[in-house]
Amino acid sequence: METGTAMNQDKKLRWGILGAARVNERLLPAIVEASNSVLVAIASRRPGAAAETLAKYAPQSQNVCTYDNLDALLDDADVDAVYLPLGNHEHAEWTLKAIAKGKHVLCEKPMALSVADIDAIEAAAKQHNVTVMEGFMYRFHSQHKRVLDLIRVGLIGEIRTVRASYSFMMRPARMYRLTENIENGGGALWDIGCYAIHSARMFFDQLPSAVTMMSSYTESGADMGSSGIIDYGAGKFAHFDFSFERARRCEYEITGTKGGIKCHVVWQLPGDVPVISWWTEDGRQAEERMVAQNHFTLEIEHFSDCVLNGKTPALSLQDAKDNCKILVAAMQSSAQGRRIEIM
Repeated sequence: METGTAMNQDKKLRWGILGAARVNERLLPAIVEASNSVLVAIASRRPGAAAETLAKYAPQSQNVCTYDNLDALLDDADVDAVYLPLGNHEHAEWTLKAIAKGKHVLCEKPMALSVADIDAIEAAAKQHNVTVMEGFMYRFHSQHKRVLDLIRVGLIGEIRTVRASYSFMMRPARMYRLTENIENGGGALWDIGCYAIHSARMFFDQLPSAVTMMSSYTESGADMGSSGIIDYGAGKFAHFDFSFERARRCEYEITGTKGGIKCHVVWQLPGDVPVISWWTEDGRQAEERMVAQNHFTLEIEHFSDCVLNGKTPALSLQDAKDNCKILVAAMQSSAQGRRIEIM
């Protein structure tokens, strides 16, 4: 990573938002609040939606252009970087369009529905010399660094199993997530399953050998929930489950040869208290309550710092490809009813 110059320390990245999705409730204020960012534009294909979103989530913002056309935002020379929260099946297409216009891109997860699409994004980003990152905002919360630090000092020994869960009851306003079938990015796998699998992967420094998953589906072919196992070999497994039909659960737990660590609230909502707990076989145990943080703001500040000061994003495109590879294999496993080897 390169060190930023003094000139760039006070510079702010100029952001445009490509879509008026519900996630703007959290993301739009995060851009406004970030110390090294400024919101300059928002676009939507729905007439008036961009202006309505801006008025709803950042009413005090000034000099922000609103567009009823996505291409118009990409043509705006004042926009340095775009946040892309469109439908899952549109992420790769519009990321490539933004890159072609010379824009840096923070793409809402999943970056794409195939590894081939992420390969194309990586090649385009190199050609146009822009920064691209997949938007797993939770990773920027300091509670995960604390968990990793405890593992590095050997508190729980060698990791043998990780369990990750993410669920909530689907509300009527979220039913649009079930419109597309699972192959086209609809349903729980691509929406919340990608979080559970991504968080479980954080603790294994290798690609797995295989994955097995079972799912329930709607009439549209979207999945409502799934449970599965990722095989890392040598008796190491990641168990995951996610659902739109269960009470809220967003946690992971790591069990090693000497003890275990649990992160109680992984995907933080406003008002959530970050809590991790740990125990060891020799009888020690503790619960640690951490300072509340807005992981959306931390993500925006990190990405902006990378662009402004020539740094490498914490979440690489290789990480995006590795996650996508497991998601695709899990989808195939559920459809075919068998274990899928990961090549």
